[in-house]
Amino acid sequence: MKIGELMNNSLISNLKHGLIVSCQALEQEPLYGSAKMLSMAMAAQEGGAVAIRANTPRDIAAIKSKCALPIIGLYKKHYPGSDVYITPTLLEIKEIVEAGADFVAIDATMLARPNGILLKEFIPSIRKNFPSTLIVADISTFEEGVAAMDLGVDVVSTTMSGYTPYSLQQEPPDIALVARLSALGTTPILAEGRIWTPEECVACLDAGAHAVVVGTAITRPQEITKKFVKSIDHFLKT
Repeated sequence: MKIGELMNNSLISNLKHGLIVSCQALEQEPLYGSAKMLSMAMAAQEGGAVAIRANTPRDIAAIKSKCALPIIGLYKKHYPGSDVYITPTLLEIKEIVEAGADFVAIDATMLARPNGILLKEFIPSIRKNFPSTLIVADISTFEEGVAAMDLGVDVVSTTMSGYTPYSLQQEPPDIALVARLSALGTTPILAEGRIWTPEECVACLDAGAHAVVVGTAITRPQEITKKFVKSIDHFLKT
């Protein structure tokens, strides 16, 4: 399926050239909790975001109750014997769809999945059980992106670049990966991962990204603070 056909879906077309804000907090972090994530999502909506990326059924349901933006839902869960943790099984997909997610984000890397299920088996299972739900494939390499496209996902996101042991390890966002995948003209590409500045965001769009996902630089103030403190420390040492 070509981009033009996918763009007939208004949920996808409405993301074009927009900012998606990832509103997530882990249990050990200060902003953990659905009420706080709802506030983050509402602030993002007020600021002009086109969608929200959110983790867990509870957070998705809370955000959906008051925020008008579409939600890319995921559910981080760890299973023994598998390094895949972003929406790893149909059980997690069922829960986030029922919570109101418009898209489901899944790990579409080469990493071993729970129970030995292959990605080429998992995606058709999602289609069969949740035919109206759009699939976002979180990948880490060009080859994984192409494989996900061949399996018919709706959107590919560079979320996992640098987070698998075999993908490019670098501090800046992987704009080259965004450009290579976008140039195929097959599936809309979301640029995600280590995007810290508006300039990097625009560079991703210039590379062909359909939309850009930013999380930590907007919604994790402890990490934002660390970057400022690190810069001050560097200044004091020079």
